[in-house]
Amino acid sequence: MATEIERKYLVINDNWKQDITGSEHMIQGYLGGNDKNSIRVRVNDELADLNIKGRTIGIQRKEYEYSIPLAEAMELLEHLCDKPLIEKTRYFVKHVDHTWEVDVFERENAGLIVAEIELSAVNEQFASPDWLGEEVTNDVKYYNICLVTRPYSQWDD
Repeated sequence: MATEIERKYLVINDNWKQDITGSEHMIQGYLGGNDKNSIRVRVNDELADLNIKGRTIGIQRKEYEYSIPLAEAMELLEHLCDKPLIEKTRYFVKHVDHTWEVDVFERENAGLIVAEIELSAVNEQFASPDWLGEEVTNDVKYYNICLVTRPYSQWDD
């Protein structure tokens, strides 16, 4: 089984921008799901995939990802995915021995910037960059699927 080990943090300043190694624009939507999983359609630049992810809260979850034709992904996003769609630019940022993914959200989630790091083990150590803020790995409101039903622009806290 495929397993994702990932930690998520808020970003507290722009220092990460000096170490960008690449970026891609993403549009993604969710085809529902249930209390056990979520099913996501994502288009990044000219590639598309279907992703099935376990709904476990925490740093380790089951994840499966499959390439799909771009035209079909666009149809799914337009006609079958819950709205609003998630739009963001993902920046790849090198720091010491890891590449961080910094997501700068757009539209209904504009203003939200989070950084994720994928690890090979739950207890893997890593160097924390000076732009890293509070860890939000276990806070479901930062999960992309939750940003559809309760976008960042609607948060009061």
